[in-house]
Amino acid sequence: MSRPVSRVLAALELLLAHGSISGPELGRRLGVDPRTVRRYIGSLEEMGIPVTAESGRGGGYSLVAGFKLPPMTFSGEEALSLSLGLLAVRHLGLAGAAPGIESARAKLERVLPAPLRQRARAAEATLRLELPEARAGASGALLATVAEATQRERRLRILYLARDGSETERDLDSYGIAFRGGRWYVAGHCHLRGGPRTFRLDRIRQVRELPESFRRPPDFDVLAHITASIAGLPRAHSAVILLRCDLKVARRQVFGTLGLLEERAEGTRLRVQTDDLPWLARELARFEVPFDIERPAALRRALATHLRKLASRLDPPGSPAAP
Repeated sequence: MSRPVSRVLAALELLLAHGSISGPELGRRLGVDPRTVRRYIGSLEEMGIPVTAESGRGGGYSLVAGFKLPPMTFSGEEALSLSLGLLAVRHLGLAGAAPGIESARAKLERVLPAPLRQRARAAEATLRLELPEARAGASGALLATVAEATQRERRLRILYLARDGSETERDLDSYGIAFRGGRWYVAGHCHLRGGPRTFRLDRIRQVRELPESFRRPPDFDVLAHITASIAGLPRAHSAVILLRCDLKVARRQVFGTLGLLEERAEGTRLRVQTDDLPWLARELARFEVPFDIERPAALRRALATHLRKLASRLDPPGSPAAP
């Protein structure tokens, strides 16, 4: 099926799912500009799909009340996408998800024609996804509650288990949820601490939605916030390294949760919290740019020790000298 036709049908699915949806939001979900959205709506109308449009603030596109499609059908691309999604969700550590996965798989097979059913089975039997395995499970029901409150911009009250085993009750304005490094996180404004915080979903013991509402910051990057939060967690050692390169190059050298990067006139400063200086020394040895270790001195010694070990492997004692 050609891409434009697929997107026209995707626009129809969005209208069916949301009842009413604005033109900009429809374009964002489909990855097209407003003019193309209008063209897709025109294509639906030519197909006999009754679409109404309302202008002005709060307006958008919707289907005529009572309109229903014939029984569900899938294109080859849609069937493959669903099969891949069912494969991926097995890695996400959602408690109780297995029955839902198998039920969805059975329903998908039941509605697919024989050629597409065979394609879906082939994907499941032969495709393997290298995804980070979940390091901690999360309740699917809890995830759904937090996601719904986030979308509706409703405050949550959570009972949270801290790293030290203490429990605190706090109100949270949830800005976004992400699966990062094998764990589920929610980030937002914590009213107990009076600022932005990140919480692991597997440590939330209770959650309920409150009647109070809030406004999510329009430019909030949940993944960037969670990555910075993880990198800044206090550890036994605080290290500062000056990379002799600009910020753009530094970001290619440093994986997201290693530390926090700060652009400076003389280069880019990397701040790292770690419990293991030899491990950090090994990570620094991978860098392809020059750097200076500002502190601690113990990290310089750990790096020197690691480099001596590497050198001994290249030229073991007693081996003949190279010509």
